[in-house]
Amino acid sequence: MKCLCSGEQLRAADEMVPSENESLATKDRTTSESSSRAVELTKKPHTGNIEEAESSLRESGCLNYEEARALLGRYEYQKGNIEAALHVFEGIDIAALTPKIKFTLARGGERRRRRSQSFSTPPMSINAVTLLLEAILLKAKSLQDLGRFKEGAQSCKVILDIVESSLPDGLPQNFGADCKLQEIVSKSVELLPELWKLADCPHEAIMSYRWALLHHWNLEVETTTKIQKEFAVFLLYSGAEASPPNLRSQMDSSFVPRNSLEEAILLLMILLRKFCLKKIQWDPSILDHLSFALSVSGDTRALANQVEELLPGFMDRKEIFYKLALCYYGADEDSVALNLLRKLLSKREDPMCFPALLLASKICGENPSHAEEGTAACLLGISLSAHSKSVVAEYERVKRQAEALQALETAGRMTTMSDPIILYHLSLEYAEQRKLDAALDCAKQMLKLEGGSNIKSWLLLSRILSAQKRFVDAETIIEAALDQSGKWEQGELLRTKAKLQIAQGQFKNAIATYTQLLAFLQVQSKSYGYGKKLLKSNGNFSGRLELEIWHDLAYVYINLSQWSDAEICLSKAKAINAYSANRCHATGVLYETKDLYKEALRAFLEALDIDPSHVPSLISTAVVLRRLGDRSHHSYTVVRSFLMNALSLDRTNHSAWYNLGLLYDSQGTSSSSLEAAECFEAAVFLEESAPVEPFR
Repeated sequence: MKCLCSGEQLRAADEMVPSENESLATKDRTTSESSSRAVELTKKPHTGNIEEAESSLRESGCLNYEEARALLGRYEYQKGNIEAALHVFEGIDIAALTPKIKFTLARGGERRRRRSQSFSTPPMSINAVTLLLEAILLKAKSLQDLGRFKEGAQSCKVILDIVESSLPDGLPQNFGADCKLQEIVSKSVELLPELWKLADCPHEAIMSYRWALLHHWNLEVETTTKIQKEFAVFLLYSGAEASPPNLRSQMDSSFVPRNSLEEAILLLMILLRKFCLKKIQWDPSILDHLSFALSVSGDTRALANQVEELLPGFMDRKEIFYKLALCYYGADEDSVALNLLRKLLSKREDPMCFPALLLASKICGENPSHAEEGTAACLLGISLSAHSKSVVAEYERVKRQAEALQALETAGRMTTMSDPIILYHLSLEYAEQRKLDAALDCAKQMLKLEGGSNIKSWLLLSRILSAQKRFVDAETIIEAALDQSGKWEQGELLRTKAKLQIAQGQFKNAIATYTQLLAFLQVQSKSYGYGKKLLKSNGNFSGRLELEIWHDLAYVYINLSQWSDAEICLSKAKAINAYSANRCHATGVLYETKDLYKEALRAFLEALDIDPSHVPSLISTAVVLRRLGDRSHHSYTVVRSFLMNALSLDRTNHSAWYNLGLLYDSQGTSSSSLEAAECFEAAVFLEESAPVEPFR
């Protein structure tokens, strides 16, 4: 059989064999010896690959011509010699062997069902049948590898035709399990539609998918699930439209899909039902495909039913609320959709969920009965406020800010100042426009309505008081919030408390608060399991908070000229995140304090490499460049560009205005002195009303 490795010798070998079905051993002793060497050849790469052939030999005492070709073809295929393998496989006359294969399978199936041994011996062993069917499968795969997809599909179909006609009632349980017959059938069932798709034969692909799912192939649950999902995806996105399936086995009352879309929906709903019965693992893409299909069909109410039936814990609550709201809105059930959005936008969920706000505003705008909700006006105000921060022209920015405040005030009046979400945004807009008294009133009203249950409300109220330089009152608010909040919600509150202590010059107290906060984070990480639930549920919030604490402590120690302690804090921060603009900036400030301006400049520029919009680094870079540079126009232009960039990102930064005033004042002209005075005036006003932390 070594001769079969070359085409020329293969022809000679063919001439040596007078009958394809007779044993090579009974015809020629030399050929028999060659057959033995072929078996040895296949044993060398992987002994387990010829277990079936060895079993067949034990049963019949010989290895016939077709089986030898199947073995050699498999060996060539496993070596990667695809063309050689195909050449060997094509020498197997499957048409001549098909009746014997069918008879053997049929007899094997009857024995399984009746458990009787009274039947005559079949013409082939199950092991021999398995070997030959595997050869057909490998031939199909070889054709696939060579890009001959249609021929591969036709070859693969032969296997399923043989098995179906031999066992019309399906494969019995564990039939052929000892010789991998079931595995070969399963792989063929999976491969056939894929080959038809690659051959650009969508109708044949659809028929193959239906054949795979409607005939009893005794497939594993995972295999059936995979085929169902792939079929549904193909029906949805291929653009192919086939005639309705012929479900003769279904009862008269059963649903029969009328088109590809309905068939895809049916398949996806079956998959969801399997998940609900805990037969398969959760696959979120199934719901995504079903959402698309039912949306296209216009039946979003059915999608809502499917989402509501899902087991808890596999979808985020906020995602469920929003998806259901979309479904009911699509089904013209606006009141139900709005109720779901109220739950989503509540303080316990996500009051700042922008898609939910947008949908709520759309519902309120379309339905006059919901206009009093004020959601649309609130969303308009939020949008205008966000837009004002990106506007370059000063007059445009002021205009957008005025429009934002007007929209939020309108929303407040429409809800009689009784909606905490609207009050929060209104208070925030007042505070950012430095209308602190009005901001304070809204924040107090909001806190009263919520009963002190929202940490964001406490923080905003404290920051407004700090902007009014009422640091003691602000700290009292934080203490009250700490008393009412749960222990795992106190991180931001403690950090704000430390900032308030720094603003009052109480550096030792601030260090003690930061130390308490670090201990709190350590306990929290141990309680939840570090790197597991906490980081997953909070989006690594504790890691970010710890990073900022080390930055804050570094600035405290720099102010106290305790440089070694500051360096320790910065090394701790670097261990958490080596690419932090805040850490690089703090490092630059440390160098600047030591009068190492070139090193400071490198640190500030490194921070800007990480985050080009880092405002503190833009300002510090301008300050150091002004110290290092000359009084040339080029130096002036560069420094001014850094400061103007900082102001374009944060118009309320008093340090940027102050340093811009110094730059103008250094020019010594009357016009520049006037500009400097305006900058100093803005800097003083903003510094006097600056909170210890940004309002937003």
